[in-house]
Amino acid sequence: MSSPRVVLIVDDDQSFRRVMEFQLGEDGHRVLTADGTAAALQQLKSAPVDLIISDVKMPGDDGMQLLARVKAMQPELPIIMLTAHGSINAAVEAMRIGASDYLTKPFTREQLRIALNRTLHVADLKRENRQLREVIADRFSFEHMIAESRAMHQAIEMAARVAQSDATVLLEGESGTGKELLAKAIHFHSGRKERPLVIVNCAAIPENLLESELFGHRRGSFTGAVADKQGKFEAASGGTIFLDEIGELPMTMQAKLLRVLQTQEVDKIGDVRPVRVDVRVIAATNREIDKMVADDDFREDLYYRLAVVAIRMPPLRERTDDIPRLVQHFLAQHGRQGQPPRVDDAVYSAFNLYGWPGNIRELENAVQRALVLDRDGVIALDDIPDRVRTAQPQLAGLRLELPDAGLSLEDVEREILVAALTKHAWNQTRAAAYLNISRSTLIYRMQKFGLERPGAEAE
Repeated sequence: MSSPRVVLIVDDDQSFRRVMEFQLGEDGHRVLTADGTAAALQQLKSAPVDLIISDVKMPGDDGMQLLARVKAMQPELPIIMLTAHGSINAAVEAMRIGASDYLTKPFTREQLRIALNRTLHVADLKRENRQLREVIADRFSFEHMIAESRAMHQAIEMAARVAQSDATVLLEGESGTGKELLAKAIHFHSGRKERPLVIVNCAAIPENLLESELFGHRRGSFTGAVADKQGKFEAASGGTIFLDEIGELPMTMQAKLLRVLQTQEVDKIGDVRPVRVDVRVIAATNREIDKMVADDDFREDLYYRLAVVAIRMPPLRERTDDIPRLVQHFLAQHGRQGQPPRVDDAVYSAFNLYGWPGNIRELENAVQRALVLDRDGVIALDDIPDRVRTAQPQLAGLRLELPDAGLSLEDVEREILVAALTKHAWNQTRAAAYLNISRSTLIYRMQKFGLERPGAEAE
Protein backbone atom coordinates (compact mmCIF):
# COMPACT_ATOMS: atom_id res chain seq x y z
CA MET A 1 0.00 0.00 0.00
CA SER A 2 1.17 3.57 -0.70
CA SER A 3 1.93 5.96 2.17
CA PRO A 4 -1.09 7.85 3.57
CA ARG A 5 -2.27 10.74 1.36
CA VAL A 6 -5.01 13.35 1.25
CA VAL A 7 -7.73 12.15 -1.15
CA LEU A 8 -10.65 14.27 -2.33
CA ILE A 9 -13.83 12.32 -3.24
CA VAL A 10 -16.20 14.22 -5.57
CA ASP A 11 -19.64 12.64 -6.11
CA ASP A 12 -23.24 13.81 -5.75
CA ASP A 13 -24.24 10.48 -4.10
CA GLN A 14 -23.85 10.97 -0.34
CA SER A 15 -23.94 7.26 0.53
CA PHE A 16 -21.26 6.54 -2.07
CA ARG A 17 -19.06 9.26 -0.56
CA ARG A 18 -19.46 7.73 2.90
CA VAL A 19 -18.48 4.25 1.68
CA MET A 20 -15.40 5.63 -0.10
CA GLU A 21 -14.46 7.72 2.93
CA PHE A 22 -14.68 4.65 5.18
CA GLN A 23 -12.67 2.39 2.87
CA LEU A 24 -9.90 4.86 2.17
CA GLY A 25 -9.80 5.89 5.82
CA GLU A 26 -9.22 2.25 6.82
CA ASP A 27 -6.25 2.23 4.42
CA GLY A 28 -4.77 5.16 6.33
CA HIS A 29 -5.63 8.00 3.97
CA ARG A 30 -7.11 11.33 5.03
CA VAL A 31 -10.32 11.82 3.05
CA LEU A 32 -12.07 15.04 2.02
CA THR A 33 -15.44 15.01 0.25
CA ALA A 34 -17.41 17.27 -2.07
CA ASP A 35 -20.84 16.89 -3.65
CA GLY A 36 -19.97 18.69 -6.90
CA THR A 37 -17.51 20.78 -8.86
CA ALA A 38 -18.03 24.04 -6.93
CA ALA A 39 -17.50 22.35 -3.54
CA ALA A 40 -14.43 20.47 -4.88
CA LEU A 41 -12.79 23.68 -6.11
CA GLN A 42 -13.43 25.28 -2.73
CA GLN A 43 -11.78 22.31 -0.99
CA LEU A 44 -8.72 22.69 -3.24
CA LYS A 45 -8.38 26.32 -2.19
CA SER A 46 -8.54 25.52 1.51
CA ALA A 47 -6.34 22.41 1.78
CA PRO A 48 -3.60 20.64 -0.18
CA VAL A 49 -4.74 17.45 -1.92
CA ASP A 50 -2.67 14.53 -3.27
CA LEU A 51 -5.35 12.86 -5.40
CA ILE A 52 -8.90 13.49 -6.66
CA ILE A 53 -11.43 10.72 -7.33
CA SER A 54 -14.40 12.19 -9.19
CA ASP A 55 -17.56 10.90 -10.80
CA VAL A 56 -18.13 11.98 -14.39
CA LYS A 57 -21.92 12.39 -14.19
CA MET A 58 -22.98 15.07 -11.68
CA PRO A 59 -25.65 17.80 -11.68
CA GLY A 60 -24.47 21.19 -12.91
CA ASP A 61 -20.79 21.27 -13.86
CA ASP A 62 -19.93 17.62 -14.36
CA GLY A 63 -16.70 15.73 -13.73
CA MET A 64 -15.28 16.59 -17.16
CA GLN A 65 -15.54 20.29 -16.41
CA LEU A 66 -13.95 19.72 -13.00
CA LEU A 67 -11.14 17.79 -14.66
CA ALA A 68 -10.47 20.60 -17.15
CA ARG A 69 -10.47 23.29 -14.44
CA VAL A 70 -8.21 21.32 -12.09
CA LYS A 71 -5.70 20.63 -14.91
CA ALA A 72 -5.62 24.37 -15.66
CA MET A 73 -4.98 25.17 -11.98
CA GLN A 74 -2.75 22.25 -10.90
CA PRO A 75 -1.53 20.29 -13.96
CA GLU A 76 0.42 17.78 -11.86
CA LEU A 77 -2.50 16.84 -9.55
CA PRO A 78 -3.60 13.24 -10.42
CA ILE A 79 -7.28 12.54 -10.99
CA ILE A 80 -9.12 9.20 -11.23
CA MET A 81 -12.45 9.47 -13.04
CA LEU A 82 -15.44 7.23 -12.25
CA THR A 83 -17.64 6.28 -15.20
CA ALA A 84 -20.83 4.26 -15.52
CA HIS A 85 -20.74 0.75 -16.95
CA GLY A 86 -20.36 0.85 -20.74
CA SER A 87 -19.36 4.55 -20.85
CA ILE A 88 -16.10 3.85 -22.64
CA ASN A 89 -16.33 7.09 -24.65
CA ALA A 90 -16.42 9.12 -21.46
CA ALA A 91 -13.39 7.27 -20.14
CA VAL A 92 -11.43 7.90 -23.36
CA GLU A 93 -12.34 11.60 -23.31
CA ALA A 94 -11.30 11.88 -19.66
CA MET A 95 -7.89 10.35 -20.41
CA ARG A 96 -7.49 12.72 -23.35
CA ILE A 97 -8.16 15.75 -21.18
CA GLY A 98 -5.64 14.59 -18.59
CA ALA A 99 -7.13 12.05 -16.20
CA SER A 100 -4.55 9.71 -14.67
CA ASP A 101 -6.84 6.66 -14.66
CA TYR A 102 -10.50 5.67 -14.62
CA LEU A 103 -12.69 3.13 -12.87
CA THR A 104 -16.02 1.79 -14.11
CA LYS A 105 -18.83 1.58 -11.55
CA PRO A 106 -19.41 -0.72 -9.80
CA PHE A 107 -15.82 -1.60 -8.73
CA THR A 108 -14.38 -3.63 -5.88
CA ARG A 109 -12.39 -2.28 -2.99
CA GLU A 110 -9.29 -4.04 -4.34
CA GLN A 111 -9.74 -2.44 -7.77
CA LEU A 112 -9.94 0.95 -6.08
CA ARG A 113 -6.82 0.26 -4.02
CA ILE A 114 -4.83 -0.88 -7.08
CA ALA A 115 -5.86 2.17 -9.16
CA LEU A 116 -5.13 4.57 -6.31
CA ASN A 117 -1.69 3.10 -5.52
CA ARG A 118 -0.75 2.97 -9.21
CA THR A 119 -1.78 6.57 -9.79
CA LEU A 120 0.02 7.86 -6.71
CA HIS A 121 3.17 5.93 -7.65
CA VAL A 122 3.22 7.45 -11.15
CA ALA A 123 2.62 10.93 -9.68
CA ASP A 124 5.54 10.43 -7.26
CA LEU A 125 7.82 9.38 -10.10
CA LYS A 126 6.84 12.42 -12.16
CA ARG A 127 7.45 14.74 -9.21
CA GLU A 128 10.84 13.18 -8.43
CA ASN A 129 11.80 13.37 -12.10
CA ARG A 130 10.83 17.03 -12.25
CA GLN A 131 12.78 17.82 -9.07
CA LEU A 132 15.81 15.94 -10.40
CA ARG A 133 15.68 17.88 -13.66
CA GLU A 134 15.46 21.14 -11.72
CA VAL A 135 18.54 20.16 -9.69
CA ILE A 136 20.44 19.17 -12.84
CA ALA A 137 19.41 22.34 -14.66
CA ASP A 138 20.56 24.42 -11.69
CA ARG A 139 23.86 22.55 -11.52
CA PHE A 140 24.54 23.22 -15.20
CA SER A 141 23.25 26.80 -15.23
CA PHE A 142 25.34 29.42 -16.99
CA GLU A 143 25.15 31.57 -13.85
CA HIS A 144 27.02 28.95 -11.83
CA MET A 145 29.85 28.55 -14.31
CA ILE A 146 33.13 30.07 -13.14
CA ALA A 147 34.10 32.89 -15.46
CA GLU A 148 36.16 35.82 -14.25
CA SER A 149 38.18 36.02 -17.46
CA ARG A 150 37.00 37.87 -20.53
CA ALA A 151 37.57 34.87 -22.81
CA MET A 152 35.34 32.62 -20.69
CA HIS A 153 32.69 35.31 -20.40
CA GLN A 154 32.52 35.50 -24.18
CA ALA A 155 32.15 31.72 -24.53
CA ILE A 156 29.36 31.54 -21.95
CA GLU A 157 27.55 34.56 -23.40
CA MET A 158 27.61 32.96 -26.86
CA ALA A 159 26.36 29.64 -25.48
CA ALA A 160 23.51 31.34 -23.61
CA ARG A 161 22.43 33.17 -26.76
CA VAL A 162 22.40 30.02 -28.89
CA ALA A 163 20.82 27.70 -26.27
CA GLN A 164 17.19 28.56 -27.07
CA SER A 165 17.65 27.85 -30.77
CA ASP A 166 18.04 24.48 -32.47
CA ALA A 167 21.23 25.57 -34.24
CA THR A 168 24.04 23.03 -34.46
CA VAL A 169 26.96 24.03 -32.24
CA LEU A 170 30.65 23.13 -32.54
CA LEU A 171 32.67 23.50 -29.33
CA GLU A 172 36.39 23.85 -30.02
CA GLY A 173 39.19 23.75 -27.49
CA GLU A 174 41.86 21.66 -25.86
CA SER A 175 41.06 18.59 -23.77
CA GLY A 176 39.94 19.42 -20.26
CA THR A 177 38.63 22.91 -20.98
CA GLY A 178 35.02 22.09 -20.07
CA LYS A 179 33.40 21.50 -23.46
CA GLU A 180 31.09 18.76 -22.14
CA LEU A 181 30.02 20.97 -19.23
CA LEU A 182 29.11 23.76 -21.65
CA ALA A 183 27.23 21.31 -23.90
CA LYS A 184 25.13 20.20 -20.92
CA ALA A 185 24.42 23.82 -20.00
CA ILE A 186 23.24 24.53 -23.55
CA HIS A 187 20.91 21.51 -23.46
CA PHE A 188 19.42 22.28 -20.05
CA HIS A 189 18.74 25.88 -21.06
CA SER A 190 17.05 24.86 -24.31
CA GLY A 191 13.47 24.02 -25.16
CA ARG A 192 14.60 20.36 -25.27
CA LYS A 193 15.61 20.19 -21.61
CA GLU A 194 12.75 17.79 -20.75
CA ARG A 195 13.98 15.35 -23.41
CA PRO A 196 17.14 13.18 -23.40
CA LEU A 197 20.72 14.38 -23.64
CA VAL A 198 22.74 11.55 -25.20
CA ILE A 199 26.53 11.78 -24.99
CA VAL A 200 28.70 9.91 -27.49
CA ASN A 201 32.50 9.81 -27.42
CA CYS A 202 33.34 9.17 -31.08
CA ALA A 203 36.95 8.26 -30.23
CA ALA A 204 35.95 5.56 -27.73
CA ILE A 205 33.83 3.44 -30.11
CA PRO A 206 35.59 1.01 -32.49
CA GLU A 207 35.18 2.04 -36.12
CA ASN A 208 33.41 -1.21 -37.08
CA LEU A 209 30.75 -0.59 -34.40
CA LEU A 210 30.35 3.16 -34.81
CA GLU A 211 27.59 3.08 -37.44
CA SER A 212 25.50 0.64 -35.40
CA GLU A 213 25.99 2.68 -32.23
CA LEU A 214 24.96 5.94 -33.87
CA PHE A 215 22.18 4.79 -36.19
CA GLY A 216 21.14 1.32 -34.91
CA HIS A 217 20.55 -1.93 -36.81
CA ARG A 218 17.94 -4.57 -37.55
CA ARG A 219 18.11 -8.11 -36.29
CA GLY A 220 20.09 -10.36 -38.64
CA SER A 221 21.60 -7.47 -40.63
CA PHE A 222 25.12 -8.72 -39.84
CA THR A 223 26.82 -11.47 -37.85
CA GLY A 224 26.10 -10.91 -34.17
CA ALA A 225 22.99 -8.77 -34.73
CA VAL A 226 20.73 -11.04 -32.69
CA ALA A 227 18.16 -8.32 -31.95
CA ASP A 228 17.04 -4.91 -33.16
CA LYS A 229 19.16 -2.10 -31.75
CA GLN A 230 18.18 1.51 -31.27
CA GLY A 231 20.92 3.95 -32.25
CA LYS A 232 22.05 6.98 -30.27
CA PHE A 233 20.28 9.37 -32.63
CA GLU A 234 16.96 7.58 -32.12
CA ALA A 235 17.49 7.55 -28.36
CA ALA A 236 18.09 11.32 -28.45
CA SER A 237 15.04 12.10 -30.60
CA GLY A 238 13.29 15.16 -29.26
CA GLY A 239 16.40 16.09 -27.31
CA THR A 240 20.10 16.66 -27.90
CA ILE A 241 23.01 14.48 -28.95
CA PHE A 242 26.53 15.53 -27.93
CA LEU A 243 29.17 14.14 -30.28
CA ASP A 244 32.47 14.47 -28.44
CA GLU A 245 35.80 14.10 -30.29
CA ILE A 246 34.05 14.62 -33.63
CA GLY A 247 37.44 15.03 -35.30
CA GLU A 248 38.07 11.30 -34.85
CA LEU A 249 35.19 10.27 -37.14
CA PRO A 250 36.38 8.26 -40.17
CA MET A 251 35.55 9.74 -43.58
CA THR A 252 32.87 7.13 -44.33
CA MET A 253 31.00 8.03 -41.15
CA GLN A 254 31.39 11.74 -41.86
CA ALA A 255 29.35 11.31 -45.06
CA LYS A 256 26.59 9.44 -43.19
CA LEU A 257 26.50 12.01 -40.39
CA LEU A 258 26.23 14.78 -42.98
CA ARG A 259 23.14 13.10 -44.44
CA VAL A 260 21.52 12.90 -41.01
CA LEU A 261 22.14 16.61 -40.44
CA GLN A 262 20.67 17.45 -43.85
CA THR A 263 17.59 15.19 -43.75
CA GLN A 264 16.96 14.52 -40.04
CA GLU A 265 16.71 10.84 -40.99
CA VAL A 266 18.90 7.89 -40.00
CA ASP A 267 19.47 4.75 -42.04
CA LYS A 268 19.54 1.72 -39.76
CA ILE A 269 21.79 -1.08 -40.88
CA GLY A 270 19.59 -3.69 -42.55
CA ASP A 271 16.49 -1.46 -42.77
CA VAL A 272 15.05 -0.40 -46.13
CA ARG A 273 13.25 2.64 -44.70
CA PRO A 274 14.92 5.63 -43.04
CA VAL A 275 13.83 6.56 -39.51
CA ARG A 276 12.79 10.14 -38.87
CA VAL A 277 14.50 11.81 -35.89
CA ASP A 278 14.27 15.26 -34.30
CA VAL A 279 17.68 15.87 -32.76
CA ARG A 280 19.72 18.95 -31.90
CA VAL A 281 23.44 18.25 -32.48
CA ILE A 282 26.27 19.67 -30.38
CA ALA A 283 29.74 18.52 -31.40
CA ALA A 284 33.12 19.05 -29.77
CA THR A 285 36.72 18.58 -30.77
CA ASN A 286 40.20 19.24 -29.43
CA ARG A 287 41.64 19.23 -32.94
CA GLU A 288 41.96 22.08 -35.44
CA ILE A 289 39.14 21.10 -37.78
CA ASP A 290 39.87 23.86 -40.28
CA LYS A 291 43.41 22.50 -40.65
CA MET A 292 42.00 18.98 -41.04
CA VAL A 293 39.73 20.30 -43.80
CA ALA A 294 42.75 21.81 -45.58
CA ASP A 295 44.55 18.46 -45.29
CA ASP A 296 41.49 16.57 -46.62
CA ASP A 297 41.08 14.73 -43.31
CA PHE A 298 37.64 16.21 -42.60
CA ARG A 299 34.79 16.98 -44.97
CA GLU A 300 34.39 20.70 -45.59
CA ASP A 301 30.62 20.46 -46.04
CA LEU A 302 30.26 18.60 -42.74
CA TYR A 303 32.43 21.19 -41.00
CA TYR A 304 30.14 24.01 -42.12
CA ARG A 305 27.07 21.99 -41.08
CA LEU A 306 28.51 21.45 -37.60
CA ALA A 307 29.92 24.95 -37.14
CA VAL A 308 26.69 26.89 -37.61
CA VAL A 309 27.73 28.39 -34.28
CA ALA A 310 31.34 27.74 -33.29
CA ILE A 311 32.37 28.45 -29.70
CA ARG A 312 36.01 28.33 -28.61
CA MET A 313 36.66 27.22 -25.04
CA PRO A 314 39.81 29.02 -23.83
CA PRO A 315 42.60 26.95 -22.25
CA LEU A 316 43.29 27.55 -18.57
CA ARG A 317 46.53 29.42 -19.32
CA GLU A 318 44.41 32.09 -21.03
CA ARG A 319 42.01 32.41 -18.09
CA THR A 320 44.32 32.55 -15.08
CA ASP A 321 41.89 35.01 -13.44
CA ASP A 322 39.57 32.02 -12.95
CA ILE A 323 42.12 29.88 -11.10
CA PRO A 324 41.39 31.13 -7.53
CA ARG A 325 37.65 30.47 -7.86
CA LEU A 326 38.24 27.12 -9.54
CA VAL A 327 40.57 26.11 -6.71
CA GLN A 328 37.99 27.08 -4.08
CA HIS A 329 35.31 25.17 -5.99
CA PHE A 330 37.41 22.00 -6.07
CA LEU A 331 38.34 22.38 -2.40
CA ALA A 332 34.64 22.51 -1.49
CA GLN A 333 33.79 19.63 -3.85
CA HIS A 334 36.54 17.21 -2.82
CA GLY A 335 37.49 18.36 0.68
CA ARG A 336 36.19 17.20 4.00
CA GLN A 337 33.11 18.85 5.47
CA GLY A 338 33.79 21.96 7.49
CA GLN A 339 36.29 24.75 6.92
CA PRO A 340 38.33 24.12 3.74
CA PRO A 341 42.11 24.45 4.03
CA ARG A 342 43.74 27.81 3.31
CA VAL A 343 45.81 28.10 0.15
CA ASP A 344 49.20 29.77 0.47
CA ASP A 345 49.78 32.74 -1.87
CA ALA A 346 52.89 31.02 -3.21
CA VAL A 347 50.69 28.21 -4.49
CA TYR A 348 48.54 30.64 -6.48
CA SER A 349 51.70 32.21 -7.90
CA ALA A 350 52.90 28.78 -9.03
CA PHE A 351 49.47 28.01 -10.48
CA ASN A 352 49.58 31.25 -12.50
CA LEU A 353 53.04 30.45 -13.92
CA TYR A 354 52.23 26.88 -14.90
CA GLY A 355 50.97 26.23 -18.44
CA TRP A 356 48.29 23.63 -17.50
CA PRO A 357 48.44 21.41 -20.60
CA GLY A 358 45.66 19.30 -19.04
CA ASN A 359 43.62 22.45 -18.33
CA ILE A 360 40.82 22.39 -15.72
CA ARG A 361 40.98 18.61 -15.36
CA GLU A 362 44.67 18.83 -14.44
CA LEU A 363 43.99 21.66 -11.97
CA GLU A 364 41.29 19.57 -10.30
CA ASN A 365 43.70 16.64 -9.94
CA ALA A 366 46.35 18.95 -8.45
CA VAL A 367 43.85 20.23 -5.86
CA GLN A 368 42.77 16.68 -4.98
CA ARG A 369 46.42 15.71 -4.50
CA ALA A 370 46.98 18.72 -2.25
CA LEU A 371 43.97 17.80 -0.11
CA VAL A 372 45.33 14.30 0.39
CA LEU A 373 48.82 15.52 1.35
CA ASP A 374 47.75 18.48 3.50
CA ARG A 375 48.54 18.02 7.20
CA ASP A 376 48.12 21.44 8.81
CA GLY A 377 45.11 23.00 7.11
CA VAL A 378 47.28 25.08 4.79
CA ILE A 379 47.99 23.98 1.22
CA ALA A 380 51.59 24.92 0.57
CA LEU A 381 54.08 24.46 -2.27
CA ASP A 382 55.17 21.03 -1.03
CA ASP A 383 51.56 19.80 -1.42
CA ILE A 384 51.39 20.45 -5.18
CA PRO A 385 53.07 18.44 -7.98
CA ASP A 386 56.74 19.18 -8.78
CA ARG A 387 55.98 20.13 -12.37
CA VAL A 388 53.63 22.85 -11.11
CA ARG A 389 55.86 24.03 -8.27
CA THR A 390 58.90 24.50 -10.53
CA ALA A 391 57.03 26.03 -13.48
CA GLN A 392 58.53 28.90 -15.42
CA PRO A 393 56.59 31.60 -17.28
CA GLN A 394 55.05 30.23 -20.47
CA LEU A 395 56.23 32.75 -23.06
CA ALA A 396 55.29 30.43 -25.91
CA GLY A 397 51.69 31.32 -25.29
CA LEU A 398 52.36 34.88 -26.57
CA ARG A 399 52.56 33.59 -30.17
CA LEU A 400 54.88 36.43 -31.28
CA GLU A 401 55.24 36.87 -35.02
CA LEU A 402 58.42 38.73 -35.90
CA PRO A 403 58.19 40.83 -39.10
CA ASP A 404 60.95 40.55 -41.70
CA ALA A 405 61.46 44.32 -41.65
CA GLY A 406 62.41 44.29 -37.96
CA LEU A 407 60.70 45.87 -34.95
CA SER A 408 61.26 48.17 -32.01
CA LEU A 409 61.97 46.54 -28.65
CA GLU A 410 60.36 49.52 -26.92
CA ASP A 411 57.19 49.01 -28.96
CA VAL A 412 57.12 45.36 -27.86
CA GLU A 413 57.59 46.37 -24.21
CA ARG A 414 54.80 48.92 -24.51
CA GLU A 415 52.41 46.36 -26.02
CA ILE A 416 53.19 43.86 -23.26
CA LEU A 417 52.52 46.51 -20.60
CA VAL A 418 49.19 47.43 -22.19
CA ALA A 419 48.20 43.76 -22.53
CA ALA A 420 49.02 43.02 -18.86
CA LEU A 421 47.17 46.11 -17.61
CA THR A 422 44.14 45.34 -19.80
CA LYS A 423 44.09 41.71 -18.62
CA HIS A 424 43.84 42.90 -15.01
CA ALA A 425 41.43 45.79 -15.63
CA TRP A 426 44.27 48.30 -15.16
CA ASN A 427 44.85 47.21 -11.57
CA GLN A 428 48.51 48.17 -11.17
CA THR A 429 49.24 45.85 -8.25
CA ARG A 430 47.89 42.77 -10.03
CA ALA A 431 49.49 43.71 -13.35
CA ALA A 432 52.87 44.20 -11.65
CA ALA A 433 52.59 40.82 -9.93
CA TYR A 434 51.65 39.24 -13.26
CA LEU A 435 54.76 40.72 -14.93
CA ASN A 436 56.90 39.79 -11.90
CA ILE A 437 58.02 43.38 -11.33
CA SER A 438 57.41 45.83 -8.51
CA ARG A 439 54.50 48.25 -8.64
CA SER A 440 56.89 51.21 -8.65
CA THR A 441 58.70 49.74 -11.65
CA LEU A 442 55.40 49.31 -13.45
CA ILE A 443 54.40 52.94 -12.73
CA TYR A 444 57.81 54.15 -13.98
CA ARG A 445 57.39 52.23 -17.24
CA MET A 446 53.81 53.48 -17.64
CA GLN A 447 55.07 57.06 -17.26
CA LYS A 448 57.92 56.31 -19.69
CA PHE A 449 55.44 55.33 -22.40
CA GLY A 450 52.72 57.78 -21.39
CA LEU A 451 50.23 55.01 -20.53
CA GLU A 452 47.01 55.95 -18.79
CA ARG A 453 43.90 53.94 -18.08
CA PRO A 454 41.32 54.55 -20.85
CA GLY A 455 38.93 57.25 -19.74
CA ALA A 456 41.16 58.43 -16.91
CA GLU A 457 41.79 61.85 -18.51
CA ALA A 458 38.07 62.44 -18.97
CA GLU A 459 37.47 61.55 -15.35
